[in-house]
Amino acid sequence: MYVPADRPETCPACGEPYESASRHAGGFAVNLLENERYRRVCFHPATTADGEPALDCFHHTHAEVGGCRENESPSGAVAFGTDDGEDGE
Repeated sequence: MYVPADRPETCPACGEPYESASRHAGGFAVNLLENERYRRVCFHPATTADGEPALDCFHHTHAEVGGCRENESPSGAVAFGTDDGEDGE
């Protein structure tokens, strides 16, 4: 795992503080269903030092996103699906 040296002060995906960040150029999996440390991971496009595509992952603790609905960022953007029972059609 590569940790970018030029990390932004806040998460570029949601604008909130984050505990740590990592950059991944290969495949990876994220499972937060039973994670005691992190509540959410935001993803932001990046490139490696060689110019290859990568993703920066911004790891948010439970305390950092405490006031949000489970699938909503502080900006109001829904991360995946909605919680209103509608299927979006």
